[in-house]
Amino acid sequence: MCIVIVLLINIGGYIMQGIGIILIYVVILGAMWFLLMRPQKKEQKRVQAMLSTMEVGDTVLTTSGFYGVIIDISEEDVIVEFGNNKNCRIPMQKAAIAQLEKPGTSTEA
Repeated sequence: MCIVIVLLINIGGYIMQGIGIILIYVVILGAMWFLLMRPQKKEQKRVQAMLSTMEVGDTVLTTSGFYGVIIDISEEDVIVEFGNNKNCRIPMQKAAIAQLEKPGTSTEA
């Protein structure tokens, strides 16, 4: 009888160790989600808000590093005019826009 009680206590200890390890993994995964996924979602919302406020005449910086002016906007694409040459108009996806600057705002100090 004594041996059965000792075995049950030992088994209970192993079960509690297993639950403790599982809880540690859950906490670690939760912290990683909070630290990695939340900023990404926040950045996606910022980009979506920026793209939804685009208007004709806004100055944009593309992901390839070119500055241009938006001359036409469609559902998924924009036509951007680059440089002083009025014939350099390139259609591109809205996802290729990295930054947006309204004509009245200035970033100079």
